[in-house]
Amino acid sequence: MAIKATIYKATIQLSDMDRNYYQTLSLTIAQHPSETDRRMMVRILAYILNAEDNLQFTKGLSEDDEPEIWLKDYSDVIKLWVDLGQIDEKRIKKGCSRGQQMRLYSYGSSVDIWWSKIKNKLSAFSNLSVIKINEETCEQLVTLVDRTMELQCSIDSGQIWLGNNETTVHIEPEVLLEQGNH
Repeated sequence: MAIKATIYKATIQLSDMDRNYYQTLSLTIAQHPSETDRRMMVRILAYILNAEDNLQFTKGLSEDDEPEIWLKDYSDVIKLWVDLGQIDEKRIKKGCSRGQQMRLYSYGSSVDIWWSKIKNKLSAFSNLSVIKINEETCEQLVTLVDRTMELQCSIDSGQIWLGNNETTVHIEPEVLLEQGNH
């Protein structure tokens, strides 16, 4: 018998002063059996950082042909392709060619090694951004995991505070590469 996804609910009060975006996000997150809490929280963070109307989680780990998150317009054009991890050049090429913009959120203890190997191969992708979430931040994000999450997020001058009633995590994403219009 196949193991089913675990369903999480998150209500996030978002105040993004950098983009003048203020919203209450109500998310339903399906955590694939092979997905860690760390990865799920980075996925939620990526959603928050790109939040706007029509942004959607996809089938993610279950579907190789889709990103983790995407923004499509009403004619089904992919305006934003969001992926996670330390993906290969082929996957980056797919995201950049299918989406008008691609954002990659890399995390984990080996990001610096991965980045040193791949960074020189990415200059051809004019619509790519690569953002690093450091290991300590990922560990702190896991402390926020609950089946029903009530979170608050403030973003101001590139500084992010994400928390619940007990814990607040300060997040400073490191932009490794930013190309194109954002």
